Amino acid sequence: MDVDTGIDDALAIVYLLSRPEVEVHAITCTAGNVGARQVALNTLSLLELCGRGGIEVATGAEVPLQVPLVTTEETHGPQGIGYAELPAPAQPISERHAVDLWIEEARAHPGELTGLITGPLTNFALALRREPDLPRLLKSLVIMGGSFYYQGNTTPTAEWNTHVDPHAAKEVYAAYRGLPEDKLPVVCALETTERIEMRPEHLRRLGEAAGLPEPELVLPEQPEGLRSTAANPLVACLSDALRFYMEFHRLYDQGYVAHVHDAFAACAAAGRTPFSTRLATVDVEADSPLLMGTTVADFRGLWGLPPNARIVSGNDPDACFAELVGSVGALARTLGPTPGPAKG
Repeated sequence: MDVDTGIDDALAIVYLLSRPEVEVHAITCTAGNVGARQVALNTLSLLELCGRGGIEVATGAEVPLQVPLVTTEETHGPQGIGYAELPAPAQPISERHAVDLWIEEARAHPGELTGLITGPLTNFALALRREPDLPRLLKSLVIMGGSFYYQGNTTPTAEWNTHVDPHAAKEVYAAYRGLPEDKLPVVCALETTERIEMRPEHLRRLGEAAGLPEPELVLPEQPEGLRSTAANPLVACLSDALRFYMEFHRLYDQGYVAHVHDAFAACAAAGRTPFSTRLATVDVEADSPLLMGTTVADFRGLWGLPPNARIVSGNDPDACFAELVGSVGALARTLGPTPGPAKG
């Protein structure tokens, strides 16, 4: 995984940890929602919360390839995980650089690793510069990013991850041009990830799946900033993170919902939710001030260039949430309630 944790990145990480058949081999961190070091600390704390310390977490690019870094604390909170507060991790950040980790692990496990990138593509672009054969060394790649003939969420035409580092995205798509179809990245873009709207009912169902004795209520009529009282530490963490995200979406007239883009990408990478794809040749506008970060898909071969992406063209939100709620709830159930103070 390559992440910029991030509320929806956090849900994606927790989901993959909840799947017994999925091995999270390593996690690399890039600056995006927050700075790269904070991303790594968030990620390590989440792993330890889920009882999965020991997974290597490395930092990588601190800034995009060519443009200044822009972070988005107004969307994800000052630490990147909304209202959630996690203790500092015991495990240190890896001494390896994220780019070294990508290359060394892909070479050591050729054809075995699925890459999942839920943040800007900076680390992966830098890795491709040093190891152009990386697309063939990976089993597959799933990217959350872009918007194709669909309203952007950062500018009128650009999605956040791509807009943060458009030059990196342009290099990544160029590196996949002409590869076999099964090696082309699966691209989860806004037109399908914004269909994955987490609502208060999903958090209530998550609490039920975790075995909470009382309903987990995150509701639009409640005061902003309210904290969860759930005894289960994972449910409380996710509720506090997602409440912040829902309040943000409401502020921008999108309703009391949370678009959990990265969680859908994680389900897709794990092969646990239905979706369809459409072959396209993708390029990214990296120079125009007006259209910076805009992703363009040629579905009809008008450019005369081979496809370099499989863009998700359809998905099933109900099936995705059934998978997320059931699987994350089962993991939360194993963690049990937070121990109370000892009684004399």
